[in-house]
Amino acid sequence: MEKKLLNGPQQPEVNIMDSLFAEMVLDKAIYDFQKNQIQKEIDQSLRDGNKKEFLRLTEKLKNIS
Repeated sequence: MEKKLLNGPQQPEVNIMDSLFAEMVLDKAIYDFQKNQIQKEIDQSLRDGNKKEFLRLTEKLKNIS
């Protein structure tokens, strides 16, 4: 009968799942950061009345969504 240790070495499948989860969390954090930055730039372009920059940034925001 095989004994399994509670804190023993993990199976490769668990490591793969942990890696995928970590990658998903990182991707979400990067997406949220980029979206926030673009939204700040959009707000600034509105304050400045810069229509060309506003249109460029709104298109950029659409492309990351």
